[in-house]
Amino acid sequence: MLKSIIAVAVLSCASVAAAQAPAQSTQAQVQKPSLPAGDVGAKEIKAFIDALPKDAISDKAIRGFDAGSQRVTVYGVFRPKALPGDAILHETRTAETYYILEGTGVLVTGGVLADMIQVAPDAANQGPRARRIDGGVSRKVGPGDVIVIPGRTPHWWSSLDGDIRYMIIRSAPATTGR
Repeated sequence: MLKSIIAVAVLSCASVAAAQAPAQSTQAQVQKPSLPAGDVGAKEIKAFIDALPKDAISDKAIRGFDAGSQRVTVYGVFRPKALPGDAILHETRTAETYYILEGTGVLVTGGVLADMIQVAPDAANQGPRARRIDGGVSRKVGPGDVIVIPGRTPHWWSSLDGDIRYMIIRSAPATTGR
């Protein structure tokens, strides 16, 4: 009798295990290893921007990350008051997210480029440029503000109250298959 009870218990456990095995196996097959998170610390960002030239508009990559189907890059930007820059439209659908660290100014987005400027073929940051934007949205921005600029959207610092430092986060389709 004890042997029969043990045999039934063993068969019951085996049935439960067999029933659970496909679910566990399917779950293991569906779960892929995740990508590690990327980070750039505040001290690193500050040191990076502090090292940029103070007599030019600098927009340089700090670090890029594989985010699966996207490549996300964090940029440090220093823009001196004396050089607010041209209005520009990037010829890409990649959005830019600005996070203002220091300084204030008026950022214009949208509208249309006006009073076009001829750009040298070898100039960095290619794309149509102009002296201003007509019909855009102007906003005063400062530390802590976040602005998301969709790709192919004209944008322009129409004025700066002083030097300005900010981060840009750009996300673009990854070039490697995932």
